[in-house]
Amino acid sequence: MTENDLDTIKEIYDHYIVNSTATFHGEKISIKELKEFLFISHPKYPSFVIKENDEIIGYCFLSRYKKRQAYDRSAELSIYLKPEYTGKGIGAVALQYLEDSAKKAGIHVLVGTLSGENHASIRLFEKMNYVKCAHLKNIGEKFGKILDVVMYQKEI
Repeated sequence: MTENDLDTIKEIYDHYIVNSTATFHGEKISIKELKEFLFISHPKYPSFVIKENDEIIGYCFLSRYKKRQAYDRSAELSIYLKPEYTGKGIGAVALQYLEDSAKKAGIHVLVGTLSGENHASIRLFEKMNYVKCAHLKNIGEKFGKILDVVMYQKEI
């Protein structure tokens, strides 16, 4: 991922902000805000674009789990695809790529944090041998709906 990709990345993320509970952001964010959790050229927490025929169709990235040294062996992961590219196995390929990148960076545990109603992503994590490690009930609210958050982890 490069700085030049950020407008397209933001468009994809904005879609999920406005149309889904895949993210708990309530309003579209700025590029500056996007760069607060998605890093360009970070050696430990890389970000990648997903392309088909030179078109960006999604992106994925690793981010710091918590800002404390004790958690430096762990990372959180995220994958977002343009809606027309979901359900085609691309998420599984991206997830495996993130796992490989995390291993190279010395990360040992990956965590995915999901809305409890994000059934497609839950199926993906379970298919890729992630284990449900937390279920926070009624912790979020979006579109007037009270939502659960579930967390999945995998030791790599």
